[in-house]
Amino acid sequence: MIIRAGYEISFDYPEPTAVVLTLLLHPSRLADVRKPESFQVLPATSVSEYTDLYGNRCARVFVNPGRTAFRNDLLLEDNGLPDPQIWDARQHDVQDLPDHTLVYLLASRYCDIDSDLREVAKRNFYGTPTGWPRVQAICDFVNRHIRFDYMLARSNRSALETFHESVGVCRDYTHLAIAFCRIMNIPARYCTGYLGDIGVPEVPPMDFSAWFEVYLGGQWRTFDARNNTPRIGRILIGRGRDAADVPLTTSFGLNQLAVFNVWTYEERAGAAP
Repeated sequence: MIIRAGYEISFDYPEPTAVVLTLLLHPSRLADVRKPESFQVLPATSVSEYTDLYGNRCARVFVNPGRTAFRNDLLLEDNGLPDPQIWDARQHDVQDLPDHTLVYLLASRYCDIDSDLREVAKRNFYGTPTGWPRVQAICDFVNRHIRFDYMLARSNRSALETFHESVGVCRDYTHLAIAFCRIMNIPARYCTGYLGDIGVPEVPPMDFSAWFEVYLGGQWRTFDARNNTPRIGRILIGRGRDAADVPLTTSFGLNQLAVFNVWTYEERAGAAP
């Protein structure tokens, strides 16, 4: 299966501004690229790339006053299979976890595990089977508890606030599920990327998506508390402790979003390039 993915995002800047973008394809998917990324900044300016602490590819630019557009487009080969379901993937004792997973057991900006969420987890998950079934129980709970409402999205909602408000978008579902996993001593990390409507009814408008990965059975496994069903065609952009580690754009100055378009869909044979 070939998937086309890309975006056009524009901001208005009142003054010269430094910008960092986490909007490039994650290194783990580079081998699947069939048409290279065509990342552009318009008006044209120099772009430098670096790898952050979590292995994500980031771009640095310095833009002039006025409107600046960030554009990208790529073709990527995907196996066309839904997310694997490994029900016998076991949970590791903390003392047996690899060193690199331990940071994903700790509290982070949006995953406030040292809170009332511990009592919620105790009531709902301590009696569940460990491993994959426990993480799935967490996803089921979060999916039932939160009402999706794009119009009520906000960038500073924590996992605890998501629990109390019972509303949010995909990042809020993900933060709450990650917090519960960490409380249950399961390493969990935040993921952001493209997720289209392949295999499911179309759900406009298109946007970037958030999901999470947990460390079970010696590997990182994909879970999605928002959709709570295996999906086809996830394309990873970035991973981190939570959304604070993988902001799509960080502008070191005033800015106003002007255009936001994202696309990801199966490229059919004979379609225009």
